[in-house]
Amino acid sequence: MQGSLPGCLLMSLSAKKSSASLLRRTATALSQWVDSDFCPDGAENMRNEPDRVDWVRVMPFVFLHAGCLGVIWVGASPFAVWSAVALYFIRMFAVTGVHHRYFSHKTYSTSRFGQFLLALFAGTTVQRGSLWWAYHHRHHHQHSDGPEDAHSPHVHGFWWSHIGWITSRRNFPTDYSKIKDLAKFPELVWLNRFDLVVPILFASAIFGLGQTLAHFAPGLGTNGWQMLVWGFFVSTTVLFHGTGCINSMAHLMGRRRFKTSDDSRNSAILAFITLGEGWHNNHHRFQSSTRNGFYWWEIDPTYYGLKLLSLTGFIHGLKPVPQSVLEEGAHADHHASVAAAQKSALAHPQYSTLRRVMPTAAAIAVATATASPAVMLQKKSDAAVHKDVSELAHELKAREIKNPPVI
Repeated sequence: MQGSLPGCLLMSLSAKKSSASLLRRTATALSQWVDSDFCPDGAENMRNEPDRVDWVRVMPFVFLHAGCLGVIWVGASPFAVWSAVALYFIRMFAVTGVHHRYFSHKTYSTSRFGQFLLALFAGTTVQRGSLWWAYHHRHHHQHSDGPEDAHSPHVHGFWWSHIGWITSRRNFPTDYSKIKDLAKFPELVWLNRFDLVVPILFASAIFGLGQTLAHFAPGLGTNGWQMLVWGFFVSTTVLFHGTGCINSMAHLMGRRRFKTSDDSRNSAILAFITLGEGWHNNHHRFQSSTRNGFYWWEIDPTYYGLKLLSLTGFIHGLKPVPQSVLEEGAHADHHASVAAAQKSALAHPQYSTLRRVMPTAAAIAVATATASPAVMLQKKSDAAVHKDVSELAHELKAREIKNPPVI
């Protein structure tokens, strides 16, 4: 009995220590809901932790998804649903044109007040602060598809790259030393630190709009709660997953024009979902360009929007794609087309014979249509010269079997 007492004490102390540690972590996570830069053990220590989900810290994220279930109680109206669609694309522009092409890559310029307004606009996307977003994206480019890439599907798997990485404690802090060009502006740091302020104001504004419409335009059939669910919860959740598709899918689906060090790819489908971000292989080849769709046939709505915005003078200095990069891409496309044609010819050799027969048949048809009756009769009598098209086809096929063409 006496010999077991120290063991019981040790177990009790260990349990108390474990409980205290859990309470401390929970308190830290709750504090980070309000202050994203709150790291009592140091941001560097948090970044060095192993990947694991911090359920307390991500509760706002869970709450965002759960809010979509509100459609069961608030119902739907055309105005609310189309508002959700419009707010998706408007705020996707904030993700692609502001978080990404301005704060992450500085592909164009604006004034200090202008960038503050851009940060406010980007805050409505509920994807943390612009400085946090820029830090992680720059880190992604530095270590793309490598062990240190926080959201590579090749390293961590599809679901972690799509949604899991944002739930890990190690990815919460912002490393301001990696974004010194942005961290020198205290107003941007404040918005980044208190990143729930703008989303709360935005959600309140949507609710207020719905209540106003219910009073002054009852024919629209909407109200504050319905607008809050559709315009904020549903639209924002879909926006998050649309953005996440670039992390999880743009390194798995599509084709590679440029031989970059990662597995980035171009996808027209992802480009539609994300207003041009789907031209991901282009972007990884030259990150400083304002446009991701390098060629006119690569639709890039974000670039078109930024181009229009530049006409107002609010932004300026849009950076083009260098001519050398465009020529490199065209050269790669040409060789890809030739390789595809050769592969097709090897897989379907009958098409080679058809390519030889069709021009000959066409020439005979034209000559027959334009010849005079006398000439036609003369040709008709000369059996050695005039042959039926079907006979010619058989002859050409026999020659090709005997002497196959070199491709």
